Amino acid sequence: MLTADEFYLIAHNDSRGKPKLHPSAAGIGLAAALLGELVLFGQVTVAAGNVTVVDRRPPADALAHTVLDQLVGESQHQSVRTWLSFLGQSAATSVAERLARAGVLRRQENRRLLRTTVSYVPIDLNAVAWPATRLRALLDRPEPPTVPDALLLGLVAAAGLTREVLWSAGPRAHHRLSVLIPALPPPLKELVAHTEAAVGAAVLRGMP
Repeated sequence: MLTADEFYLIAHNDSRGKPKLHPSAAGIGLAAALLGELVLFGQVTVAAGNVTVVDRRPPADALAHTVLDQLVGESQHQSVRTWLSFLGQSAATSVAERLARAGVLRRQENRRLLRTTVSYVPIDLNAVAWPATRLRALLDRPEPPTVPDALLLGLVAAAGLTREVLWSAGPRAHHRLSVLIPALPPPLKELVAHTEAAVGAAVLRGMP
């Protein structure tokens, strides 16, 4: 699974697909994960508060391709915070659709009176619980996690989801998490910092 897929599963209820965070915070975290995927693919970088495209070749993943096209098409807008806000509006649906195409979630329409709502429910509870379980196990191991896993852990912490990963972990795991984020490559460390700030700002304004 890609970074945003695992973040989505950690941020949503195992059985009903409901978000564990306020939708605004979940959207910001997912937007950051989508940008992080492009950083990991070597197609964008983050520095001095801006997102810059460094490789316009389309990535293999369709959603990553869409996000890259948006960055290229709106190149006058480079602020990380602007992109977290913009992508955050649709990131939950976009990532849920990707997980549905992968057979992890099922798209479910619910008709009530004059409106229809769409939800995404797990197909296999073990599969959707796995990302949080996997990260918890990684923090208990002596070897360092991969950069994508360290990024995911950083975004989990930035969005306020640490308890979902560390609920049964010991002091060692908590310490490992505290030193992983400062050790991220600079573009990813900055992305995590902007994510934490954006989530914090959303909390302060009541997350409308």
